[in-house]
Amino acid sequence: MERLGSEPLAGCLLHLCVRREDGGLRYIDVWESEAACARAFDERIHPAVYAVFQEIGFRPDAEPSVERLDVLHATGSIITGDAQ
Repeated sequence: MERLGSEPLAGCLLHLCVRREDGGLRYIDVWESEAACARAFDERIHPAVYAVFQEIGFRPDAEPSVERLDVLHATGSIITGDAQ
């Protein structure tokens, strides 16, 4: 995480990292736009992740899958702006 820097990723509204049942990790991100997401991956996320991969000698088989969600309803303080 420190390789990404301390500045928030521009356009990232929500970032979650959850443990899957198989022990792996699942990242769930909500972006203000597809362009903001692409820019963050190109400029900050991929360079940081690939630098770590190179250090540890890991070569991923492929990019992680991206699943776009068709959100039918969302609510809560993060949505309404009522977060304190």
